[in-house]
Amino acid sequence: MKFILWIVVGLAAILLLVTLIGLLLPKDHVVTREGHFRQKPEAIWKAITDVDAMPSWREGLKGVKRMPGANGLPAWVEQTSAGDVALETTASDPPRRMVSHIADPKLPFGGTWTYEIAPTAEGATLRITENGFVTNPLFRFLSRFVFGHAATVETYLKSLAKKFGEKPRIGE
Repeated sequence: MKFILWIVVGLAAILLLVTLIGLLLPKDHVVTREGHFRQKPEAIWKAITDVDAMPSWREGLKGVKRMPGANGLPAWVEQTSAGDVALETTASDPPRRMVSHIADPKLPFGGTWTYEIAPTAEGATLRITENGFVTNPLFRFLSRFVFGHAATVETYLKSLAKKFGEKPRIGE
């Protein structure tokens, strides 16, 4: 019985330590990744703005539900295995730049994604900058040391490359 008690106390101590470290980490983070594609900017723009088609190519995205947007810009809810995330577009300059943000203040994370598409000699690059925040100290620790702040952006770019039948070429 003492053995089980020591295990419980040890796990509680680890959880407390992880939470304390999370409290010391900054809430805000900025991550930028760039994907290189053999596609024209217009093809990349179509892929990243066609919300209804995203579940067919984005890893981890089960479905989307369109919502009314502000100023004529799209808004939608992404359905993932981790739950629903409401997003809305706040700026759009086809086919060069788009900004979207998480529109649910109840989530323990949030922020914006800025998509910038630039033509290259062999196609185009898509640079995604995440200006994010994580309010929950436990999630902040996990995001920083376990998953990595760039994980979602990198998965997105890998999924986009796969959609185009290309090998992912991602840089910072």
